Amino acid sequence: MNFNQNGGNWLEQIPPVTRNLIIINILIWVVEFAAPGFGRKIVSYGGLHYVESSIFNRLQPFTYMFIHDPRNIMHVAFNMFTLWMFGRVLEQVWGSKRYLFFYLVCGIGAAFIQECVWALTWEHDYISDIAKQNGFTYTHMQDIVAEARISGDSQIFEAMAQYKSFLVTVGASGAIFGLLLGFAFVFPDLPMYIMFIPVPVKAKYMVAGYAVIEFFLGVGGRVDTVAHFAHLGGMIFGLLILLYWKKKGTLHGNRYY
Repeated sequence: MNFNQNGGNWLEQIPPVTRNLIIINILIWVVEFAAPGFGRKIVSYGGLHYVESSIFNRLQPFTYMFIHDPRNIMHVAFNMFTLWMFGRVLEQVWGSKRYLFFYLVCGIGAAFIQECVWALTWEHDYISDIAKQNGFTYTHMQDIVAEARISGDSQIFEAMAQYKSFLVTVGASGAIFGLLLGFAFVFPDLPMYIMFIPVPVKAKYMVAGYAVIEFFLGVGGRVDTVAHFAHLGGMIFGLLILLYWKKKGTLHGNRYY
């Protein structure tokens, strides 16, 4: 697990997959930031949209994890720092091919869970939003929408389609949370320091704490723009792979399965 400290700059000392993932994510963010018009096109085509949206395409569950919010540098900075911190270690333990497989599966798995959440919540959220805009109760607005749908009102269907097109998420966080879980599996008792906590916390407890926080933030009402259930989705799919590797006895090895 030791990095080669002889020769080369610090970037060259990062394992190749982690290094390239960081470079790709940062370059795309820079383009988004420097050319906002083109950046919006990147999000429109490559960001993860709801599967029933007219602008959804099959590549988005893959491409969305390389795109970040250009208005928030902390989004990409935190993800890339975490990727560098934990990803480089796991890549050395697992080997580049198995590490990349794990990263992509976690990211795509996070997209799948996010799509499931949207499928279950979009209509409730839509009715809640238009109820607030019109000063109605949720129940009253629900009845109005139901009547409009029964009568075949084209305006309500157009409004719903437009609302679905606004559902979008971007970022590597789902894959990153999968890496956090992977690190906790490989180094469960490694002491780690968390901001504002003056004592070390074992990796397995830190990651478990993150999972609990994400769950309650997701269940407790979507008051922010963070895809909390996508984070959990990355961890869920990562857990399935990790349990399989553990059963095979390859959790700490370099063979690809």
